[in-house]
Amino acid sequence: MKKTIILASLFAFLSTPVLAETPVFEIAIKDHKFNPATVEIPAGKKVKLVIKNQDPTPEEFESHELNREKVIAGNSQGIILVGPLEAGEYPFFGEFHEKTAQGKLFVK
Repeated sequence: MKKTIILASLFAFLSTPVLAETPVFEIAIKDHKFNPATVEIPAGKKVKLVIKNQDPTPEEFESHELNREKVIAGNSQGIILVGPLEAGEYPFFGEFHEKTAQGKLFVK
């Protein structure tokens, strides 16, 4: 039991600086649209996308280029880690409302 606690504490201590250095970018979903629809993130770094669904219905964040998909329930949020990525454009969309829910990550 003590070894488990010590190992868990050590892991938390060692991982804290890594988490603190991960840039966080927030994207809202409102009226079945992403806001902002374009987000600029740094190349060569892992980033955390916090997707806040402000609609009462679920939406699926999806990107073939990022190889990510996640259903986010209505009035809740989800976290998606991406990167490190090379410079370029990476589109994403809301699968449940694809006509309106469109966005892009610009990696520079």
